[in-house]
Amino acid sequence: MSALFLKRFLRSPLSVASIMPSSKTLIRKVSDKMDHSVPRVIAEFGPGEGCHTREIVRRMHADSHLMLFEIDAELCEHLRKQFAHEPRVSVHNEDCVKLPEVLSRKGLPHCDYVVSGIPFSILDKAKKREILDHTYSVLAPQAHSAFIIYQVTNELRSRGHCDHFARAESEYCLINMPPMFVTKFFKTKGEKPLNGQHKHGHGNGHAVGSGIARNGSH
Repeated sequence: MSALFLKRFLRSPLSVASIMPSSKTLIRKVSDKMDHSVPRVIAEFGPGEGCHTREIVRRMHADSHLMLFEIDAELCEHLRKQFAHEPRVSVHNEDCVKLPEVLSRKGLPHCDYVVSGIPFSILDKAKKREILDHTYSVLAPQAHSAFIIYQVTNELRSRGHCDHFARAESEYCLINMPPMFVTKFFKTKGEKPLNGQHKHGHGNGHAVGSGIARNGSH
């Protein structure tokens, strides 16, 4: 896994966010930001070789659906092979701004969570705004819904790029190379902590998902 990641980084350092996959600690911190007690619609931007994806799949509800957006064709093929026998996962070799179109094709009204590791700090202002606006628009208007990012810098919050989100909370993960900020941008105000783990945390386990069919059809 690491060899593939390193090769893709060396070939295209601006599109692959890091020289190595995330640490177990960072993966856990990102996944802890989501409540998987009920069916969810989740999108992941820039999954790379799938280290965060595997943890999301391990935790998510049997009737959830996870959409992966990876613009690197070789990594995309790797993800398709890796999750070939996982019907809850779909892989899209498309720009993440296509998320609204993909949701529409699947007949899904919203996402509950959007997770992203793409390096926003290197994107130009127009592209950054396009991604953020599309992400905000597809999130369900519910207390649990959120955009969750892990980044070397926290500029999306510190420079006000995500001020259209209702609120945000961040934590710093030192046990990663490089260390990362993990920030959760909420679509709406107010949410009860999940199992008391966070001051402003996750859903209470009774939130309704975004209209996923119980039979698992997507």
